Amino acid sequence: MYAVIKTGGKQYRVAPDDLIVVEKLAGEPGASIDLEEVLMIGDDDGQTVGAPTIEGARVAATVVEQKRDKKIIIFKKKRRKNYRRKNGHRQDITVLRITDILAAGAKKKAAKKPAAKKPAAEKKSAAKPDAEPAAKPADTSTAKGEAAAKKSEE
Repeated sequence: MYAVIKTGGKQYRVAPDDLIVVEKLAGEPGASIDLEEVLMIGDDDGQTVGAPTIEGARVAATVVEQKRDKKIIIFKKKRRKNYRRKNGHRQDITVLRITDILAAGAKKKAAKKPAAKKPAAEKKSAAKPDAEPAAKPADTSTAKGEAAAKKSEE
């Protein structure tokens, strides 16, 4: 799953566990930040595009580091006029680690806890359900879904 977010006047394509460098955001290292300007969310099934943003969608990130970028030298000169000016600039930046992409209405995932092992007797009873689950209806919202629905009817 991936998302396109907007922060600091720029757009970034992000996925879980990505490290991105953005313009300075408020927050100490280790703090959690929600980026709420999500322009698009996509996965293997398809994409959801906002107009201009997706309502309720957000990207959860953790601040890794607050630092300053490389120095940029600004040099101005006008020939034969004895005009030379040299300046430097270092932009404040924030390094973020993307932790989760949450679609509209989704909630944050809790920290993964190790699952307790079930006894063998419980596993066997869970493996044989009493009734078979009903077939899922095909998603007909896309062209792929329509083609799959026609094939399943035949």
